[in-house]
Amino acid sequence: MSIHWWMFYCYIILFMGGAFMSRLPREVFGRNLLYDFHKSVGVLTMALLTWRILTLLQVWWKKYTKRLPKYSSQWMQKVALHTSLYIFMYAVPISGFFFSNSFQSNNVRFLGVTLPDLFPQNSDLVDLGRNIHFWLAYTFLAFIILHTIEQFKVVKGFWRRITKRKIKPS
Repeated sequence: MSIHWWMFYCYIILFMGGAFMSRLPREVFGRNLLYDFHKSVGVLTMALLTWRILTLLQVWWKKYTKRLPKYSSQWMQKVALHTSLYIFMYAVPISGFFFSNSFQSNNVRFLGVTLPDLFPQNSDLVDLGRNIHFWLAYTFLAFIILHTIEQFKVVKGFWRRITKRKIKPS
């Protein structure tokens, strides 16, 4: 479960940072560093996601080889929501790669190390890449909100845990 929360923090940083830096004028000092940081966190999140999926597949294999789940409409809705979340978790960073690679070749770095391009540079596709990345990110955010609503009890307990203050007896 801790990987879930690490990814949560990464996505919060990505959403807030992406919304902030996309509004910055090009001439602002440090703008490129913010973009490099954003891309590094995106790559880290994809690595964490891959680790999470491999772990999840192991857990599912152990759990469902012993006993199949009870198929119900509620179970199907949860599976559909979580499958959508996992698709978005990969699609948004890949659309970011598409946007970045279309704009300029060899510009995605992870902690200073330049990563190979996934897509060829093509300045005609920059606007398409920007729009795809934007709309996928905000659609993903809508699905995260649905997930939060579905898991309200868990979120409420987490909130209580992080805001709990220890009161020392007098």
